[in-house]
Amino acid sequence: MKKIIAIILLIFVNSNLSANEKNTKLEKLFNELKINNAKVAAMIEQEIWSLWSTHPTDQKLTARLEEGSMFVRNQQLTKARDIFTEVINIDQNWAEAWNKRATVLYMMGEFQKSQDDIDKVLALESRHFGALAGQGLVNIQLKNYEKAIRSYEQAQEIYPAMRSPKIMIKQIEELMKQQTI
Repeated sequence: MKKIIAIILLIFVNSNLSANEKNTKLEKLFNELKINNAKVAAMIEQEIWSLWSTHPTDQKLTARLEEGSMFVRNQQLTKARDIFTEVINIDQNWAEAWNKRATVLYMMGEFQKSQDDIDKVLALESRHFGALAGQGLVNIQLKNYEKAIRSYEQAQEIYPAMRSPKIMIKQIEELMKQQTI
């Protein structure tokens, strides 16, 4: 319960920041994320996700993004994709809307479309460790194993305490060894 209240407070505080203040705050958080302390990094990660998930000027778009996320949680992927597409059509410069749709497209098995959206996310926010990790998953499905490894290495460079890159790189390397036998 305390975690939920903390996240709600983060969203409220972050929704009242200007775009410049958000960028300054993100810069500071990414610098702090480099500290390889898993407990502190997890809290910083949550704050970054909160900033990413809060539209810089339009709270209605923030609400739509959350509505789409609810559909994802309920496995209503077509509805989620449609909402994320609607949000993207309104603001093509909001990286998190592209990231959410990329996730849904991955879940729907639309791997190349997911990769296309991830490319847009990374063009807008090159430090998006979530998109980089997602890109790793997409490229495993596309059998682009070297690109998958590079994606995880980039995510780990941005967020050293992130556990999934270490795990996934080992799994991909094993997969590559098995396929050469």
